Amino acid sequence: MKNIYAIGIGLIGGSLAIDIKKNNPDVIIHGISRKQSTLDEALSLNLIDKKATLDDLGNADLVIVSIPVDATVKLLPTILDKISDNGLVVDAGSTKLDICKAVENHPKRRNFLAMHPIAGTEHSGPSAAISGLFQGKTNIVCEVEKTTFKLQEKALKLFSDIGMRIRYMNPEAHDKHIAYVSHLSHISAFMLGKTVIDKERNERDIFDMAGSGFASTVRLAKSSPEMWTPIFKQNKTNVIETLEEYISNLTHFKELMKSDDFDAIFNEMKNTNHIKDILNGIS
Repeated sequence: MKNIYAIGIGLIGGSLAIDIKKNNPDVIIHGISRKQSTLDEALSLNLIDKKATLDDLGNADLVIVSIPVDATVKLLPTILDKISDNGLVVDAGSTKLDICKAVENHPKRRNFLAMHPIAGTEHSGPSAAISGLFQGKTNIVCEVEKTTFKLQEKALKLFSDIGMRIRYMNPEAHDKHIAYVSHLSHISAFMLGKTVIDKERNERDIFDMAGSGFASTVRLAKSSPEMWTPIFKQNKTNVIETLEEYISNLTHFKELMKSDDFDAIFNEMKNTNHIKDILNGIS
């Protein structure tokens, strides 16, 4: 793959560009964005080699789409219209079902690979891009059987070479599971941040008491609302299901507190400690 076009050059697109270029110095990274300022910044940071537009996609060997998921749903058919028969388009969206449905009947569906590299930070924009972001991280690939084998083979090697583990899943299962392990985490962080901010209006000293535990828990509340609102919208049904279960657990914990049942609270926390063994096994 010689010519790679990155549509969206923020944390994910920019970090992919850095590591792909590191492993493949001869590759030319072309950047596409709605904002010229984003392209200028990406050039100054050496994330991309050249600016480009959608009309240039006929020259692409690989197109990496890492923009908000609502924009991906709208733009993806046009991108597929413009690529050559030998070009491949991949997306990095945190939802998969609506994106896959948007192109399920497209004549060039075989030129699209739906994926979700599960990696990131709370930061956004070109300056957030870092080397090694995907080392040891999982890349979920959906509907791989619908992508031309020779194209998927090249792309999956490219992503494996930068340290990603490949796992296959259908879009429905992906969206259901990611609601629990990612989307709920972000909602929890946003709402914890809101709760503390609302309280801080009356108690100015509260942030002086905020230690590393609070900072790590609320870290995700610094994430981009422009990116996360469309994710919650596309995955609404699954997110609501996770919220109902989470709220039920919070309510149960509150009732244990009210009844002074601290033995039960201890047991709840002790049983949940098992999650460290699970996480240690996948880290």
